[in-house]
Amino acid sequence: MFERTLDVAAQAPGEKHAIGGWRPLAMLQALAVLVIAMTLGASAQARSAPESFADLADELLPTVVNISTSQVIEDNGRIDNFEELFREFFEERGEPNGAPDFPRQRRTSSLGSGFIIDSEGYIVTNNHVVANADEITVRLHDNTTLEAEIVGTDDKTDLALLKVETDRELPAAQWGDSDEARVGEWILAIGNPYGLGGSVTAGIISARQRDINAGPYDDFLQTDASINRGNSGGPTFDMEGRVIGVNTAIFSPSGGSVGIGFAIPSAMARNVIASLKEHGEVRRGWLGVQIQTVTDELAEGLRLPEAEGALVASLFEGGPAAEGGIEQGDVILEFDGREVTDMRSLPRMVAETRVGKEVEVVVWRGGERQTVEVTLGEMDEDAMSGPSGEEDRGEAPEPESGALEDLGLELGSLTEERRNNYGLAEDVDGVLVTDVDPTGLAADSGLQPGDVIAEVDQEPVTRPAEIEESVAAARREGYRVITLLILREGDFLWVALPLGDG
Repeated sequence: MFERTLDVAAQAPGEKHAIGGWRPLAMLQALAVLVIAMTLGASAQARSAPESFADLADELLPTVVNISTSQVIEDNGRIDNFEELFREFFEERGEPNGAPDFPRQRRTSSLGSGFIIDSEGYIVTNNHVVANADEITVRLHDNTTLEAEIVGTDDKTDLALLKVETDRELPAAQWGDSDEARVGEWILAIGNPYGLGGSVTAGIISARQRDINAGPYDDFLQTDASINRGNSGGPTFDMEGRVIGVNTAIFSPSGGSVGIGFAIPSAMARNVIASLKEHGEVRRGWLGVQIQTVTDELAEGLRLPEAEGALVASLFEGGPAAEGGIEQGDVILEFDGREVTDMRSLPRMVAETRVGKEVEVVVWRGGERQTVEVTLGEMDEDAMSGPSGEEDRGEAPEPESGALEDLGLELGSLTEERRNNYGLAEDVDGVLVTDVDPTGLAADSGLQPGDVIAEVDQEPVTRPAEIEESVAAARREGYRVITLLILREGDFLWVALPLGDG
């Protein structure tokens, strides 16, 4: 075949092979051209490495500022210890004037970075850069020094907004969309590491949605651009020169950069800064639910195709979710048009949404997707006074006991004596777990004596016999898991209970 191909290739240009097709070599050449074209077309989708960052750096450097702060720290405890030691020392030496007086206060300073987000002098930085500061000084790229005042801070996202007074318009950076940023894309970081202002470093986005346990709304971009102490509060730019992150933390055993830095995504920072500018504080949306993770076992028990979303363990009485029709046991799959991939993503989505906005919430209920509309409230301590369970389910049942021996579970109805023994209020309804076999399936699922089973597969129960019937029915229908809504120490919790072989 190889020799035949060479023979055919020797024919005149454009001549067809005897079987009616193009010559094999011509076909290979055409295929090669097609492959190259497809490759070029595919690579055009991704942005290639720039030849230089110089032009972009020239454009962006004037928007970044250096921040220095100072504060007075009380040192009474340490000074008292030193005074006692020195007093004894001077007394032993017989000095007539005794020990000298020590100052009770000392002034400390710190450095950070920030960027101008409004030409009128509004500057974004980290909360930890300016926290407890008595004086804040901002140095612009042209070395102009200005005093700054705090407009507002938010410790939950570690963001702060400052304001400087100036008689000229300042060059301002523009927000970008961090949701569109892809892992592997180039970024530029500018800041004030170790007081060396105007330092430019480059890297790529290494990962998204990092949770580093810094706060309740962790959703960091991870980058490998060199970020060190003093870079905090500085911007992460995309290749269009837009801010897609606020540098806030590094992972470093040594204290220096090891190529693992974290930036608050602009999708979060932009809303927080807008609220600080308008109100001086952050006004977050509030849904009014307590949620938990949907495990594989719970997903099977809820007849949910995949383990996704956020499971509603309880609702706050009179809260937006309760008023909007969300129910205990719903799995929230979508919020305001965005997919809720896991429990952790929902609080961020709600917090980023404007108070008073009417949003569509897609839930999984009774084996199917349903959509409800909820008007968000405002998160505050008064609104979150306490979650409520379901409505009163009637009078307490007659004393009754039961057992699911193959599951290692003993049950009892809620009598007055049992309520007193376990400290259960009169308005608590359900079936009491009186004993759990430590080697059984119930123990493996985390059930404990004193738990109150309020629902089985989202149906209220008040008698042990109802749980036994639910287990039998689930087995007849071929289910391997049931879900239990339990009340434990005042909080509701969903538990997946495997049924074993029956």
